[in-house]
Amino acid sequence: MAFERVLTRNVGRAAARTVRGYRESGGYEALGRALKLDPGEIVEEVKRSGLRGRGGAGFPCGAKWGFVPRGTDRTKYIVCNADESEPGTFKDRLLMEHDPHQLIEGCVIAGRAVAANTTYIYIRGEYTHAARVLEEAIRDAYDQGVLGASVLGSGFRHDVYVHRGAGAYICGEETGMLESLEGKRGQPRVKPPFPAVVGAFGAPTVINNVETLCCVTHILQRGSEWFKSIGTDERNTGPKLYAISGHVERPGTYEYPIGVTFQELLDGCGGMYRGRALKAFIPGGASAPMLTAAESGIRMDFDNLAKAGSMLGSAAVIVMDETTCVVRAALRLARFFAHESCGQCTPCREGTNWMRLVLERIESGHGSEADLDLLARVVPNVGGISLCALGDAAQGPVKSLIEKFGDEIRDNLRNRRYPLPRVPFFDLGAVA
Repeated sequence: MAFERVLTRNVGRAAARTVRGYRESGGYEALGRALKLDPGEIVEEVKRSGLRGRGGAGFPCGAKWGFVPRGTDRTKYIVCNADESEPGTFKDRLLMEHDPHQLIEGCVIAGRAVAANTTYIYIRGEYTHAARVLEEAIRDAYDQGVLGASVLGSGFRHDVYVHRGAGAYICGEETGMLESLEGKRGQPRVKPPFPAVVGAFGAPTVINNVETLCCVTHILQRGSEWFKSIGTDERNTGPKLYAISGHVERPGTYEYPIGVTFQELLDGCGGMYRGRALKAFIPGGASAPMLTAAESGIRMDFDNLAKAGSMLGSAAVIVMDETTCVVRAALRLARFFAHESCGQCTPCREGTNWMRLVLERIESGHGSEADLDLLARVVPNVGGISLCALGDAAQGPVKSLIEKFGDEIRDNLRNRRYPLPRVPFFDLGAVA
């Protein structure tokens, strides 16, 4: 599929990591335009674009900005969620490492839109290289007058700081991230109040992820109508990054118009590994319910995936071929969520562990058909009633396992086929 690269246009251009090199590709033109607009006009432009958050929930970005109180002298903050801890997700890392000024520009535009003078970029602890690249770019931006007391000589002040996390998945949840940012234990808060009213340090706060803020840069540069011209429909607009991994020939981060079909994504990364048959795929990171090969024609946008019982989430596409034991795949995810649960609320703390234990029993060959019924009872007592979205995330893979592959699992249990043989992903002899 032919498509003009937008978000990844500077990937591979080392010069783009400097203000001078970034400006060669039109960098900071959007910020210059934003500084001439009334803050309310910026918010309306983003609303008209139809941009939905690229971090997982898909909430309209402009609407979120509109919740921030106006006409007040209260301190406000922008917090960029660069925690990117969802298994299979690595798209934001690409943007931060190769085009940090695109993110910085988006942060300052967001600050201008809601009258916030400070941005915190909360980055996961393992992203040491990305953090260094960002810090160098921020220093350069201060030296060139892009940040500081008078952004581009406008009189608008904006400061940007990088805050490194310590590798906790729960800090990807926005209120858990705020707690960590404030120096507390990273545990989700009870909502309401929501961060737009009571956020970082008790002040109104806008929280967006890296890809969302990078999209803002292009909306202000090219206009909302241009952004809306890309995508599936008026509810799914703009370019989108998909992080593809698993049993494919060329795993990596690919940019397409949002709403590209899964089959087009698969073809774009060289197809299935060694020509094997597709068995299942996860369309939106570890928390998204699995889909089957029969659903490979689905459009990869927020609404079509929701109708199919899954979600776009972080757009981390994990592909599994015919050699995959789906119970083992779900078990690996269940272990992850059980380990990363903060333990603050009972449904998540107990439910994630129960799902792990039951899946371990099935996969090890000691399970029975009754275990599937047990899982079916546990799932609704985890999702939808936990304090934060981790409970929903944990039950997604298990719920889809029962619904999509229940007959296969029952057949294997009756015939005592578990544990299934392990098939090596790579033939190391062939590689050598």
